[in-house]
Amino acid sequence: MLDAETEDLLRRLTPQVLGAVTRGYGHFALAEDATQEALLAAARQWPRDGVPDDPKGWLIVVAARRLTDLLRAEQARRRREEVVARWTPAAIEPAPAGDRPAEVDDTLLVVFMCCHPSLSVTSQIALTLRAVGGLTVAEIARALLTSEETVTRRITRAKRSIRDSGVPFARPAGEASRLDAVLRVLYLIFNEGYAGTSGTELLRPALAEEAIRLTRTLHSLLPDHREATGLLALMLLVHARHRARSAADGSLVPMAEQDRDLWDRTAIEEGVDLITEALPQGPTGPYQLQAAIAAVHDEAPTAEATDWPQIVALYGVLLGLDDGPVVALNHAVAVSMVDGPDAGLTLLGELEADRRMATNRRFHAVRAHLLEQRGDRVAARRAYETAAGLATNTEQQRYLQERIKRLK
Repeated sequence: MLDAETEDLLRRLTPQVLGAVTRGYGHFALAEDATQEALLAAARQWPRDGVPDDPKGWLIVVAARRLTDLLRAEQARRRREEVVARWTPAAIEPAPAGDRPAEVDDTLLVVFMCCHPSLSVTSQIALTLRAVGGLTVAEIARALLTSEETVTRRITRAKRSIRDSGVPFARPAGEASRLDAVLRVLYLIFNEGYAGTSGTELLRPALAEEAIRLTRTLHSLLPDHREATGLLALMLLVHARHRARSAADGSLVPMAEQDRDLWDRTAIEEGVDLITEALPQGPTGPYQLQAAIAAVHDEAPTAEATDWPQIVALYGVLLGLDDGPVVALNHAVAVSMVDGPDAGLTLLGELEADRRMATNRRFHAVRAHLLEQRGDRVAARRAYETAAGLATNTEQQRYLQERIKRLK
């Protein structure tokens, strides 16, 4: 059995090995299969024989040999022996230990490949967790609350789509738009870890931490990209509170009631430093603004000391970049903290016309909270009941049911 340090090493090496093998052979799908088999071989042999002096080179050689076997078998079926002859392990030697730029470039290219525009968001997430995160199918299934069969189908279809697209393993054209997809996928992975949309657990810290690890990798590759910096800062600042977000019995603890001594001050300091450095450097994007809002929350010594007027102002700027209903809902919450529940309810009323809000649990929960603050207990209870009916996470349901009982 692998120890935690070796397991972490394998996960860090996964995209580097996959990138090197794909670069040498040009077959992403088969290279991913071969890389996974090399990881399995390491999991079997390294606990017995010890970690080799050059673990990356060991993995590349094993993966290259396995890929050669796969290619020969496939090409034999297609009677293309002359092509197979050009595919030999010698075509892909391990990079020198000091050759860091090749590692960096390959890792970034694998991230871009996983977020190929022909793939659905769910497929992008599954493939990113597999190819870049090094997670097994079983781990991905648990993280996404679905079956291993579903994950396998998604990954298989994703790799087939990449193969059929004919896109080479190279820096993609239209990189900026592809990078937007990369950031979005990492953001969605983190959100699922921060607040599970379904299941019995309120939090899935391991999934959130995996998203942070992947985003940190991207930030190290693109240190001057302000939105990548903003996304990493946002994740650190939000995840810093995770130990205080649930009670000993797993139930939800609202931010205003959290024990701030449980917040991770090291993560907060890093997140604040990142966003402080990024904001003055040029145009501000949505992830930077969300990180700035999270920083205002995290720097307040108590809930009562939160600088809500500053948060309202930041949401006002964010609405100019993203006028979606979720941002508008968060803006309404901030306004209610400054101008009272009636002001927040007025803004919520403007959101009711959006059909997406009709089935949004949080919209009805926020409305219930503001109605309760205004003293309208009957309307608040009805809104809490609506929110509870829409909740698909057990702990969220429990929290809302407690609010309903309190108003009876």
